[in-house]
Amino acid sequence: MLQVGDKVVYPMHGAGEIAGIEEHDVMGQGQMKSYYVMKMPIGDVKIMLPTDNIDGVGLRQVSPPEMLKKIEGVLKDPPVKATGSWNKRFHANLARLKTGDILEVAAVTRNLALQGRERKISSGEQRLLDTAKQILLSEMIFVLNGTMDTAEAWLQEMLKR
Repeated sequence: MLQVGDKVVYPMHGAGEIAGIEEHDVMGQGQMKSYYVMKMPIGDVKIMLPTDNIDGVGLRQVSPPEMLKKIEGVLKDPPVKATGSWNKRFHANLARLKTGDILEVAAVTRNLALQGRERKISSGEQRLLDTAKQILLSEMIFVLNGTMDTAEAWLQEMLKR
């Protein structure tokens, strides 16, 4: 059971903090259900997650500071050469993001960011890059114990080539 103040990652959305637990009527049927209220550090977004389905959505704790070196290693590794059509690459990268694994998110961010510097990437891949960056940055705010500016500066430094 999560507690108010826990910092967690919701795959495909990013990291946030459990701000509360609320009861809500499900579809106006008089059936009350408990929800965790997750506040995201980016965009001032609030997400409500059913308390009885946390394992099913892939929610996990924010990476500990010890993971920082591994994340930095992935970001500094040489990018994997893009092969196949943009559509196949898009779906492969999307599947990696859906895992919720921070190292997979970092690899997708690295590959698409560096690919975008070499040549124009498709609009779909650009949206995927933006999503990957948002997921990565939201978690890094907590890992670095900083702000969005701190996380963005860190990511720019990691992706310098």
